[in-house]
This record gives sequence, structure tokens and C-alpha cells, in this order.
Amino acid sequence: MTTLPTNQHPDIEAQTNPDLESADEAELAEVTDSVNAEATPSAPPEAVNRGSTVAARIAKGAFWSVTCLSTAVVSALLGAAAVLVLPLPEQLFPQKQEALSLKDLWQSGFRYNVTRPVNILVMGIDQVPEAEGEDIFSGRTDTMLLVRVDPTQAGVNVLSIPRDTRVTIPGWGKDKINQANVEGGALLAGQTVSANLNQVEIDRYVRVSTGAFREIVDLVGGVEVFVPSRMYYEDRTQDLVIDLEPGWQTLNGAQAEQFARFRQDAYGDIGRVQRQQMLLKALRSRLTSPTVIPKLPQIVRILQRYIDTNLTAEEMLALANFGLELEPDDLHMVMLPGRFSEPTEYQASYWIMDSAAGDRVMQDFFHTEAATLASAPRRSIRQMRIAVQNASGEPHVANEVARYLAQEGLDNLYVVSDWPDVVAKTQVIAQRGDLEAADRVSAILGVGQLVSDSTGNLESDVTIRIGSDWLEQRNRLLSQSSSLSLQ
Repeated sequence: MTTLPTNQHPDIEAQTNPDLESADEAELAEVTDSVNAEATPSAPPEAVNRGSTVAARIAKGAFWSVTCLSTAVVSALLGAAAVLVLPLPEQLFPQKQEALSLKDLWQSGFRYNVTRPVNILVMGIDQVPEAEGEDIFSGRTDTMLLVRVDPTQAGVNVLSIPRDTRVTIPGWGKDKINQANVEGGALLAGQTVSANLNQVEIDRYVRVSTGAFREIVDLVGGVEVFVPSRMYYEDRTQDLVIDLEPGWQTLNGAQAEQFARFRQDAYGDIGRVQRQQMLLKALRSRLTSPTVIPKLPQIVRILQRYIDTNLTAEEMLALANFGLELEPDDLHMVMLPGRFSEPTEYQASYWIMDSAAGDRVMQDFFHTEAATLASAPRRSIRQMRIAVQNASGEPHVANEVARYLAQEGLDNLYVVSDWPDVVAKTQVIAQRGDLEAADRVSAILGVGQLVSDSTGNLESDVTIRIGSDWLEQRNRLLSQSSSLSLQ
């Protein structure tokens, strides 16, 4: 595992980048003004088009720099980017270049590039009462994400690690993974992830204090999400009230934080992980809007107050440059596979990692070696548990689809309760990260978009959320074969 130096490292002061620590908002404003100037109505059509293209690229870069640098802002729901120390290994940046101002970058284009895959551990830290300065990062990890930025495959992979995951903390013993940061900071947290997940290398870390997410969501005008059920919880000792109605709605910062923190349902912390992935998509949609560009100075200012990281300014620019060419489908998310512990197993409640499934995720998403020589072989699609969920708006469709898939040779199927919203396009969700299997299921079904996250049924390997497009597909199938029966 690559060593994770913390901000207590003796060389830190000499290597801290002062330019980014005191980001020049006037300079940011000048950059955003130049975008607006290029796209004014009086400008020639080609200038308007050029300005729109540049604006779109910057908006996309804004999202991806937030996602790549800290995915915590969106998925861990917190923020990213301020304390900058210690460069990545030289092979990431073969030729050292002079630092550029934001205006220079705008005029000449980004000059920094990520040239090899990089793994970044992102941690959202619980609030520490009365803590100040660096002590605000000494709490438990409320959220933990392992992010792989891979220029060789033009993609970003994100592993969500539930806070209650039972692990071995080096030098400490068995405990929940959220305790590692308390006992040894970012260094021990990184060592713990590496020791329990196939010795995956951790190149950099980002720690985020709970405070950025609410402010950023308010700044961009809220996020639109579907609340699947009534959410109400009150804890007077924490001065916490969660009160959300079901259905589509635009959530402000406080409401989005409630949506992310709610755990008073059958799935507890695991349900939170799923909702965080939903919020990631919603915030991605908002951040990729060109209307966000004028707000970049405020976003930078917010992020600087809440971040501890050992990414340098140059590394951040390289990640932002990498993100300019990425599309939404290039983001792949998965939750660490596992199960809830039984009440009789331990005194506390844990998330117990599925070693075989976790091994496959680490190999597929992070290109690690198998954990053991006897690692479980990859299963065929017929062995996978496939959940079928109706979201078409027409009753009994889930049973109909299950019968069709059974006729096509898939027999490890089960039907779950209807999704409370109607979706236009069928979603084939790679619940445990097996994108190839999900793609094959979609091909058999004849409809469906591949969804690379873990927002489906927890017991499944793949979840099919049937949309209204299946109704047309069903009619086509029936017209093509008189022997086909879906009743």
C-alpha cells in the first residue's frame, strides 16, 4: 500500500501550496465573466457557439473536479479541496510545469494531465463537539468512499464502504471501519482500507467536515430527487428533525442533508448509502448546468473551509482536466457487498462484507489481485439473483417480465414490491458491480439502460426496474412469436 502522509507530516509546511489556500475570487470572477462575454447576444453566431461550448466544458469540469477530487461533495455529501500538500509520485506528472493562475489556465488551457490510475480515499467526518482547527477532522467517518480515477479507461469508479463495516484495524483489532480515523487519522484509515480490501493502493486522501454539502446545495439552487417514502425522525438530544414527504421534489441544503442522513428504516446505514448515490446523480445534474459557472468563486470559498487533503493544486488541475472529457455514463458506483449481522452474532450491529463478492468488486473496479488463491470463480448469469421490480405504471408487469426471463433460461428470479414512481426507461441496475452481467440481462430483455450503482434490491446481484418502455417491447415480442406466453 502507498503510504498516506497526513497534515502532521514534518515536511508539510514547506510543501503546502499557498496559492490555492488563498484562492483569488476576483480572478475566478474574471474567468467566469470572460465566458459570459464570449456568449453575449450581440456576438457573432460562431462566438456564441464557442462561448456555449466553453461554458458547457467548464460546467462539466466543475462537476467532475468536485467528483474526482472529493466525490464526498456529492456522494458522501460533504465537499472538497483546500489544504494542499505532498505531490503524487512523479510518474503522474512526468514534466514539472510552472504553476498557472486561473486566468492563465483559461487563456492557454489546462496543461496538467493524469497519466496513470489514481486511488483516492474520501472520508466524510462526523461532527466533533466544540472542536476547532484540525480537530474537526478527528471524528468517526460518517461516509467512506474509495475513488479510482483511471485515464487508461476514461472512467471514474466509486466504492461506497458502509460505516458499520466490520474490519480489522491494524494495531487496534476488530471494529467498525468508521473508528479507524479516530484512532490514527487518515493514515490508519487508509491502511485499514488497504488491509481489508485486497491490499489496494491508496494514493491520496480527502477528509471533509460536515458543513460543505448544505451550503453548496443551497448555492446551486437545490437538487431534484425522488423521495420513495415518508421520512420522519426526531432526536431532540441532537436537535435533529427529519421531515420529508414522498415524491419528486427540489430539496434545499437542509432537506438534502436530511435525505442523506435518514436511517430509521429497514435498511439503516445501507439505505443511506443508496440515497447518497441518488443524491450524487441529482447534484451532478445541477452542477453540469452552465448557470453554475458564476457561482464557482463561492463554491471554492465554501470548500476551503471544510477540507483536509494531501492533493496538490497541480493534481487537482490534472483531475479537473481529466474530467472535462468524461460523460455521465463514465461514472461507475458500487457499494461494498455484504449483509447485516445477526443479533446473536455480535453485541453491536455490523455490515459483514461478502468476501467473494467484495473480491470480485476490487478486481473489477480497482484492478487488484485476488485476495486468495482460492478466490471464488465468476458466476454465470443463471446463478445470479435477479430482482424484478415494476415501475411501469401498469399492474402485474413484474410477474410478466419474470415469466419471460424464465422462458429465456434465467431461473434465479424473484419479484419485489413495486417502485413508487413510474419510470419511462427500464433500468438494469448492477447492484453488486457486475456490469457485464447487467448488460447481458438487458440484452435478453430487449430494453433497458445499464445503471452502474447500488440503488436496487439489496439481496440481488442485478435489479430490473421495469419502465413503461417494456409495454411496447411486450407487444413486439407477442407479435413476433405466437408461442410466447407472458400470462
